[in-house]
Amino acid sequence: MAQTAHTEVPGGPKGGGFPAFRSETYPSQILWLVLAFGALYLIMSRVALPRMTAILEERSNRISGDLAAAAEMKAKSDEAIASYEKALAEAKAKAQAIAGETRDKLQAESDARRKSVEADLQAKLDAAEKTIAVDREKAMGNVRGIAADAAAAIVERLAGTAPEAAKVDAALAAVTK
Repeated sequence: MAQTAHTEVPGGPKGGGFPAFRSETYPSQILWLVLAFGALYLIMSRVALPRMTAILEERSNRISGDLAAAAEMKAKSDEAIASYEKALAEAKAKAQAIAGETRDKLQAESDARRKSVEADLQAKLDAAEKTIAVDREKAMGNVRGIAADAAAAIVERLAGTAPEAAKVDAALAAVTK
């Protein structure tokens, strides 16, 4: 007999061919399909699916924990920023207060020194004015004597005789009034 296809087995259509295509093997194939599917279903439902569920739940828990930790850290950082800004504002206020106190203190010291220097200068000015007044009186006294001597010398030169000192003093007193 001649072979027409490479799938044929010698002995005809009943004895040869691919077993899955032969109708007499269908009931056993269906039985094994149901048994294999059932076994696979049991293995998947009892072993693989619980593991996958546990893994997914663990991931979900880890993600929610990480999100909670991130929210907590954000709250702490916000609190730290607020605390820093409050401390910075307090430090600025304190620095301004210290600067104001220092400025006021230096102004008071400057005013006290200025008043002290002004008082010293006024005392020196008063002493100098008294000295000038005394020296002026001395000079005026000397001027009167010099004027009396000069007037007596002028009269003596013009008249040829020296005038009396009392008359010269009387004339000077009348002129200086």
